[in-house]
Amino acid sequence: MNEFTTPGEVEVDAGVTIPDTFWEAEAAFGSRPVLAYREGDEFIDVTLSEMAESARRIAAGLIALGIEKGSRIALFSPSRYEFPIIDYAIWIAGCATVTIYETSSPDQVDWIMKDSGAVALIAANQDLIDVYEAQAAALGTCQHVFSIDDGAIPHLHEVGKDVSDEDVRARADSLDSSDLATLVYTSGTTGRPKGCELTHRNFVWDAAQANEAAGEIIGSDSVQLMFLPLAHIFARLLMVVTINSGGKTAFSTGLPKLLPELAMTNPTWLFSVPRVFEKVYNGAVSKANDEGKGKIMDAAVQTAIDYAKAKESGRVGFGLKAKHGVFDKLVYAKLRETLGGRAKYAVSGGAPLGARLAYFFEGVGLSIFEGYGLTETTAAATVNTPTHRRIGSVGRPLPGVSVKIADDGEILIGGEHIFKGYWNNPEATAESLEADGWFHSGDIGEIDDDGYVFITGRKKELIVTAAGKDVAPAVLEDKIRASSLVSQAMVVGDQQPFIAAILTIDPEEWPRFAEQKGKTGEIADHLEDPDLIAAVQAIVDEANETVSRAESVRTFRILPNDFTVETGELTPTLKVKREVVSEKYHDYIDAIYG
Repeated sequence: MNEFTTPGEVEVDAGVTIPDTFWEAEAAFGSRPVLAYREGDEFIDVTLSEMAESARRIAAGLIALGIEKGSRIALFSPSRYEFPIIDYAIWIAGCATVTIYETSSPDQVDWIMKDSGAVALIAANQDLIDVYEAQAAALGTCQHVFSIDDGAIPHLHEVGKDVSDEDVRARADSLDSSDLATLVYTSGTTGRPKGCELTHRNFVWDAAQANEAAGEIIGSDSVQLMFLPLAHIFARLLMVVTINSGGKTAFSTGLPKLLPELAMTNPTWLFSVPRVFEKVYNGAVSKANDEGKGKIMDAAVQTAIDYAKAKESGRVGFGLKAKHGVFDKLVYAKLRETLGGRAKYAVSGGAPLGARLAYFFEGVGLSIFEGYGLTETTAAATVNTPTHRRIGSVGRPLPGVSVKIADDGEILIGGEHIFKGYWNNPEATAESLEADGWFHSGDIGEIDDDGYVFITGRKKELIVTAAGKDVAPAVLEDKIRASSLVSQAMVVGDQQPFIAAILTIDPEEWPRFAEQKGKTGEIADHLEDPDLIAAVQAIVDEANETVSRAESVRTFRILPNDFTVETGELTPTLKVKREVVSEKYHDYIDAIYG
């Protein structure tokens, strides 16, 4: 199939804006807790009415400062409960939010502030203000700088005390659905970030379709723990969907504290990038091995996968059902407890999850629904749901969304969630957005006869060997990275005689491996250790079984350091920046083909 449009589009009135949906949610769910933040050993709830009142008063402060409708205001912060309050306040004030990742460098912050023309910056703390001031202090358009930790919210409440709620509401009501709601700068794997212009219509329409598709997951009784960056469009759209539904979002204080906070908040659903699910799985396997229960865990893993596949086909044999029941008490229940005990569903995006991992978690009792989208599509474009699901795919398009495959295999997406264009960049806009509204995703894929979309590669990342063979690196990289020992993998070989890979060892797994093999010292001391090479070779060999010989990894090099966001090899959503890695480790790559 070359094109598919999912029926059942939710009709959204043409003039509806994000504040309009916020008022509706407040009227319906005002007394319900929608945000929660950690204080000591407990999470404190914030009701939707309390959130809305604070947002209105912050908006009043922005108006009192003389900030005009249509102005851009930068929000430079990690995910915390104040983020959505300020985000909505900016919208209520008739302005557009410019999100900046907390991990951004001074040069990146400088570029985003200059390119967006932001008139104000609201940062999480003084440390982030220092990042801004390292290069952007003299920037003329930014007239106001605030720190959340240093009282930005009560200060803006005070500044706006003479601005009435009626005046605030009038400013919000002056918005049109075609007005800019946010500029989200694509973190990108190459070049300068581009600012994606997303309108109120984009947000409202996509949120309505996502709510229709995922209503069984996100509702007034749902609870999620937010730990992904809200600067990313994926998390922000789900934030809007959750608020519109009256659900609650608790905010994690950081990935190192994720497991205890899952136990504290007992979420009903999770959303994450695949790497987190891989970590949960690998951690459980490693723990079992440490306790001498490796064979039991291996059997439990295979039973979960077999059970999920059998359930999918509608034929679960008595023996398999009984074995699954035993492992449910011994293994699966404990794993569910590590995720808070109540989560039945999870949404995964940003990269392929891998069918084996999806079947495993399904067998454990957590249904992970893969979705697909880009900043340019206001995040959600396709998604698997409880009623329409095909493991291995990224689901069907959301209601009213169209997907088609171009002659060269590229995925094109259409719908009212497609962005307006790239800010101050008409050339880039023309390259990716057709006159009739079709957006060129840059991804390669297929659509089956039932409308399910399968991603097979990234157009710009396709490797062409010296023999002319096209190789999609993601297939191999995902399989290699799924092991507990390997943290990151990057396939190389463009215009070379064969395919190879550079990879890193998981720093959390290394101590276990080292103890088992009687090694001492750091990973960097053992890059050519025969035991480590053999272990990685076995992982690579298994990955090679999924591709042809021409596409297989013939050799590899182990790098001394893992890829991180802080050191620049990963985007904030944990995607490898291929050009950065290629440049940083060119000696290793050159040595492969030397």
